Amino acid sequence: MKLLFHHIEQYYPLSVTAREALAENFEERVLAKGKFLITEGQVCKQLYFLQQGALRGYINVDGKELTNWFGFEAHFITSFHSFITQQPSMENIQLLEGCILWSISKEQLTRLFDTHHEIERLVRIIYEQYYIRLEERYVNAQLRTATERYAHLMEEAPHILERVPLGQISSYLGVSPETLSRIRSRF
Repeated sequence: MKLLFHHIEQYYPLSVTAREALAENFEERVLAKGKFLITEGQVCKQLYFLQQGALRGYINVDGKELTNWFGFEAHFITSFHSFITQQPSMENIQLLEGCILWSISKEQLTRLFDTHHEIERLVRIIYEQYYIRLEERYVNAQLRTATERYAHLMEEAPHILERVPLGQISSYLGVSPETLSRIRSRF
């Protein structure tokens, strides 16, 4: 939980009472590689903090898995649309490695908002950071060539190339595995 609070402090400093309230409500979960945090059609009721491991978010389109994002240590993870709206998720969140996560339910978080407004502010900032990453991903996908997207990935997140299977990377970049192989041969 130490990493969780260190990460939170980078967003917004919390009072001792707010920290204690969060600590009482977060629950540690240790899950094996291949498990799912959520599958499409389920309502996402948990916000997670990833202490250790890697996972991915993907959707199924015409029988193909399209990877939208990857999550690594010190990230907040959830199916944000489903978590916020409490509607069924369109995405799946699958563990790529064994993971240690800290989870808090939507219900618990909402109760904490009512008693600790600084926690509400913290979560708003987390949502803002998520939106910024989402917009950057969208712009990257729309305005860059496949080669530029790969170069950007190498520059900004080389750990993905070390920890994620190439088939999922090609899906994330929006190219076929063969195209990714050709692009990689140029670097």
